[in-house]
Amino acid sequence: MCLRAVAGAIMEPNAAPPRPAASLAMNLPNSITMSRIAMIPLFLWILSPHFPWTAGGAQEISASVLFILASMTDGLDGYLARRRGQITTMGMLLDPLADKIMVTAALIQLVAYNPEVVKVWIAVVIIAREFLISGLRSIASSEGFTITASELGKLKTVIQIVSVISAILAHRWDQWQIGVLVIPVKWYAIAAIYFTVVVSTISAVDYFVGFWKQIDHASKDRRNADRRKAAVLSRGKSASIT
Repeated sequence: MCLRAVAGAIMEPNAAPPRPAASLAMNLPNSITMSRIAMIPLFLWILSPHFPWTAGGAQEISASVLFILASMTDGLDGYLARRRGQITTMGMLLDPLADKIMVTAALIQLVAYNPEVVKVWIAVVIIAREFLISGLRSIASSEGFTITASELGKLKTVIQIVSVISAILAHRWDQWQIGVLVIPVKWYAIAAIYFTVVVSTISAVDYFVGFWKQIDHASKDRRNADRRKAAVLSRGKSASIT
């Protein structure tokens, strides 16, 4: 044992010492995910009555820019984790958790900030959908399979970002007029938030159907395995009797 250690030190004098588990867990992708979580209290403060700069739409623009940056980190941390081979258990836990906290916080705050656009029942439906999908994924993980994000789920994420930003801006502006072009900000916000509800509901049903198929397939595999095991055991018993 000692000779091997000495030989290893001679052969690789410049070898870097192994990194501790903590440094592997808090890598760049996980740090980006943590920064997204850290943005949430700042986002809530900007949309609160305590924010000091409200003139000229500074409050709405600041909150929108911050939410866009937080949404960009959502895709960046996953891309870097895959590109750098730094997918960790901590990252797999924090990434969906940060998404759920960000969406839930934004909707709850918008119910108070702009109730004309974001109704209470809308927030309840969207948040309940997030909890439902998290529960299905947890059950699927315990059963040994995963439910991948569908195209509807990805579309829901994009529309959700648009609806939150437009709802924030609609608090200050009903419409923007750029020359002869009129942009109905409030109408876009209402349309986007209702479209989010529809897509969220459809994608939840899609996830549930996929989950049910996986569960049914897994149960059939178990039954077939049990039958094969019982058949092998019965043949073994009959052979030992003869």
